[in-house]
Amino acid sequence: MAAELTAHQLIAQHRPTLDLALETIRTRAYWSPHPEHPKAYGENGSLDTAAGKAAFDALSGTRLDLGQPGTDGWVGGEVSPYGIELGVEYPHADLDVLLPAMQAGQKAWRDAGAELRAMVCLEILKRIADRTMEFAQAVMHTSGQAFMMAFQAGGPHAQDRGMEAVAYAYVEQSRTPETAEWTKPQGKRDPLALTKRFTPVPRGIGLVVGCNTFPTWNGYPGLFASLATGNAVLVKPHPRAVLPLALTVQVARDVLTEAGFDPNLVALAAERPGEGIAKTLATRPEIRIIDYTGSTAFGDWLEANARQAQVYTEKAGVNTVIVESTDDYQGMLANLAFSLSLYSGQMCTTPQNLLIPRDGIRTDQGDKTYDEVTADLARAVDGLLGDDARANALLGAIVNPDVKARLEAAAGLGEVALASREVANPEFPDAIVRTPVIVKLDGAKPEDEAAYTSECFGPVSFAVAVDSADHAVELLRRSVREKGAMTVGAYTTDPEVEEAVQEVCLDEAAQLSLNLTGGVYVNQTAAFSDFHGSGGNPAANAALCDGAFVANRFRVVEVRRPA
Repeated sequence: MAAELTAHQLIAQHRPTLDLALETIRTRAYWSPHPEHPKAYGENGSLDTAAGKAAFDALSGTRLDLGQPGTDGWVGGEVSPYGIELGVEYPHADLDVLLPAMQAGQKAWRDAGAELRAMVCLEILKRIADRTMEFAQAVMHTSGQAFMMAFQAGGPHAQDRGMEAVAYAYVEQSRTPETAEWTKPQGKRDPLALTKRFTPVPRGIGLVVGCNTFPTWNGYPGLFASLATGNAVLVKPHPRAVLPLALTVQVARDVLTEAGFDPNLVALAAERPGEGIAKTLATRPEIRIIDYTGSTAFGDWLEANARQAQVYTEKAGVNTVIVESTDDYQGMLANLAFSLSLYSGQMCTTPQNLLIPRDGIRTDQGDKTYDEVTADLARAVDGLLGDDARANALLGAIVNPDVKARLEAAAGLGEVALASREVANPEFPDAIVRTPVIVKLDGAKPEDEAAYTSECFGPVSFAVAVDSADHAVELLRRSVREKGAMTVGAYTTDPEVEEAVQEVCLDEAAQLSLNLTGGVYVNQTAAFSDFHGSGGNPAANAALCDGAFVANRFRVVEVRRPA
């Protein structure tokens, strides 16, 4: 089949965007080619909210036939956290047929070179961006995110992270020249002369193991990092969040076909209920790269057992905020209240432990005791979520029964400073919506330690009374070293405390946010500028995104001959 998208067309359209991305990862300034407000997507057009909802609704009752080889049946059964059945079926793959078919296209993809691969990846991202509103609905009804968050995090922010990975992949592959003329003087004898060619070659098939909470945001970096470096990619979505990644695979296969490449370079591995194919796939010899976001237990299993693959994991940690002093007490409370509430705390970056000196803190509104700080924070969360419509817009829905169980159990761990309450959602009456719980614990009591040193994923936070700022810093260091952290926050006006917290984060490789009181929150990061995770503590072995995230997805092979 003749290519409908020529290399010239792709380069002409997307090279300027790639150049901007390359410049931005160098400067770390703000930039995004993907608007993060729905109004930017037009009104009453193909990109607007109503059209996206209609496209999503039209998927119900359909089979998403991707034309993959080895399809031996159909699977489905996703139920939205908002209580509706999605009603979409996906191909189930015979891996012994699909994996060899995926390998067949890698030679031409490898030979295309780094620039053309990047252009094809950017075309895939553009096609996805053109359907952002449809993807927003798919993310909302698989993750439980409220619509605005599903739109932003599942749409433009996920697309930014994918493009960021493409940019880093291009940089690393371009670091070595394609050819070199090598001449070594030999004194009176003729010099030695060689012509050398250097080719980035893929490792093999990359496996993306998707997560339930952020299927696109967490899935796109690995997908595009592997694809841009010449690897085929098999996407294994979470059984409760198949649709967003299945649509992604569909778009990728269409673009690859139009660009003259084998569409089987990207494929979907949906599973039957209880089948658990992630372990099977992870240890197959064809799988040479694995990207995983999810529980620490399975991430540890992958790192220990998928010996044939390069494994990139984002697992879990105990995120901590030290509250020592502030010159904007109300701003601090508002910022923390939003951070604890967003998406019902179902983010790997949500603060869990708030370390507060038992003797209180200094503020611009006078000294505040530990009890006053916790009570004021509880009131700030209550004020933020007091209106049910606003609460639904921030909280979304509880994504699975395990989160609900942890939330309900947390109230029995200590004195409750803020009780969780049920919120009714008139549009989706079957949605389970809960406000956060804040539990008071004592950092000096061994019986409380088990609670605050373990991850409690969901809308649960612990206000931990500590003896001093030094005690807080000590607990922070131990927590990050032993359990890991995706984020650390601190509020202090004391330069010595700030320096001590910073030193811990540098020593233990944890990303730190200081004194956030405005519209930037500890649990949010910006692609092209912020690093998500560090890869240097137990919470994750990789960062989104840096050179290390892409450089080991390919190797450089040299061919040399006499000049």
